[in-house]
Amino acid sequence: MSIIRKGIKGHRTGILCLLVILTLILSTSYSFTAQTPTIDEIIAEMSLEQRVGQMFMVNLFGESLTYAGQEILETWQPGAVVLFGSNITTPSRIASLTNSYQQTIVDAGGIPLFIAVDQEGGIISRLQDGFTTFPVPMLLTATADGELARQVGTAMANELRAVGVNMNLAPVADLNTNINNPIIGRRSLGTNPALVSIALRGVIEGMQSIDVMTAVKHFPGHGDTSEDSHTSLPVLDLDRARLARVELPPFIASIEAQTGAIMVSHIYYTQLEPEPNTPASLSSAIVTGLLRDELSYEGIIMTDALDMDAIDTVLSPENASIRAIQAGNDLIAIGANVGEASQARAMQAVVDAIRAGDIPEAQINASVHRILSAKFRFGVMDWSPLAVDEVIPDAVDIAPLIRQLFEAGITVVDESGTMVPVPEDNDVLVIYPANVPAVREVCGDLREDVRWLAVSNTPTATEIDNARISAVQATQIIVFTRDAYYSNAQQALVNSLPQQNTVLVALQSVYDPLRFPDIGAYMLTYSPLSPSAEVACRILFGELPAIGHLAVDFDTLNFTP
Repeated sequence: MSIIRKGIKGHRTGILCLLVILTLILSTSYSFTAQTPTIDEIIAEMSLEQRVGQMFMVNLFGESLTYAGQEILETWQPGAVVLFGSNITTPSRIASLTNSYQQTIVDAGGIPLFIAVDQEGGIISRLQDGFTTFPVPMLLTATADGELARQVGTAMANELRAVGVNMNLAPVADLNTNINNPIIGRRSLGTNPALVSIALRGVIEGMQSIDVMTAVKHFPGHGDTSEDSHTSLPVLDLDRARLARVELPPFIASIEAQTGAIMVSHIYYTQLEPEPNTPASLSSAIVTGLLRDELSYEGIIMTDALDMDAIDTVLSPENASIRAIQAGNDLIAIGANVGEASQARAMQAVVDAIRAGDIPEAQINASVHRILSAKFRFGVMDWSPLAVDEVIPDAVDIAPLIRQLFEAGITVVDESGTMVPVPEDNDVLVIYPANVPAVREVCGDLREDVRWLAVSNTPTATEIDNARISAVQATQIIVFTRDAYYSNAQQALVNSLPQQNTVLVALQSVYDPLRFPDIGAYMLTYSPLSPSAEVACRILFGELPAIGHLAVDFDTLNFTP
């Protein structure tokens, strides 16, 4: 009897037999040794098309399963589906959609899916309405607290599991060492490999403890690029010593934390890949030589989306998929801009390449073995439908955890040691964005004699002049900024103040202090989310200690004023 049915319309005995095997396995504790014979047995019963299908992460357009989507699920039985904007609505409808994906696969006699999404926290959070808004990941690094990072990973995973998502295309392990990087920026956990590694381990362990597999990205590092691989092929000329010191440690920490997957970038590393203009994702020297062999990574290696311009301006989905597998990738991510028919052609092209001898079948079996091992490890094989009417992703109040992050992570740099907390006898002027009233509400409760000046996010000449005149009467000025690094008007406001007497509070961009090298002291909140302004005020006026660690080392940044 076949373990997995090899047709679309046949009887259901195949899946029933598979479920019997799964029941036996799931009744025992997880171990690689116990699983190996069962996985090999399953692979032996799979057609070549089914094995190739397991190696693809497809995207299916729409808020509900379309005929085209159903056809590709039934025909190719892919290993994973990724959710993009066209799929995302309310939590209950997302849960209904993921139910339909899984039920279609199971009814076709196939293996349950990894269902993935980009939920990094901060600026890249696909799931928003009905889900918790987490601060940017740099705040986790600034806490230097692996347990807090673990709690964040667990909280995020609980919300993903609530709607049927069992794979997160996160966290980002790229160190944002280039301030001109157009795509990583505040998605990064920071620049210090050791601090970033603490946060990465915590997030990975927390997320995977709730059976949401992490896919750490973008190996071997996207942080020092000045180009976006969505629009062009970035080129990095970094030697092995630099990589070993800066880029690779966070990925090594992720491997030690047993991340289930690592995503490889579309970046040409000139000193790692001998073939000109070959991105890491298509480089056997990087995918197999460096990640698999040298770093001894045994989990799933996957590509970044193959519809990004670094790839699709040069190669078709078919050729890119073949080359990615030849390089050693286990899982091929196509991307949101490739339709179902093109995705099917890519899978068929891989099948044809195997039959032509261009890809060893043993390599395919090894990749499928890794994928199925991960599906056992993270409970994917034990899928059952969600109760859609009961879906409430953010049912647990995470506000106390987020407040803890700000209290532990907000960072003060005061080299004189005399400006924060603010001395009681100082005549204090606070200049703050008018659209962040929490600053005055909280700081005002803590210090009654403070003078206030509210300004717009883009201060006018009149506002700047008022700030300059008001500052003359103060012995200490506190100015709150939001992305002043990118705002000429905010820079003009801060520069109108006596720098040595001024404390800069950067509510959003960590790079704001770089524009003001003579500033007396500065504070980084990393994120403008509530309660950042409140906690900042309490630190400024001595109600809370400043215990955060700098997540960004300004001295190591690739920065030109």
